[in-house]
Amino acid sequence: MRVLGLLAGLAGAAALGRTLRAFLVGVEPFDAATLLVVAALLAAVVLVASLVPARRAARVDPLATIRCE
Repeated sequence: MRVLGLLAGLAGAAALGRTLRAFLVGVEPFDAATLLVVAALLAAVVLVASLVPARRAARVDPLATIRCE
């Protein structure tokens, strides 16, 4: 399933890169390094965005939460 998302993202990046070619100054539309850096940046943002609420939820006592319900 992840492979399908990766392929869809690469296809979208290729299509958008061709469309926005005039705005890409100093970067080729299919620059592998740029695509990898952006993918790594997005992965880091997703990791932090999911890690913060997960750590907060892990600190809550389940029994105390059930008693409050």
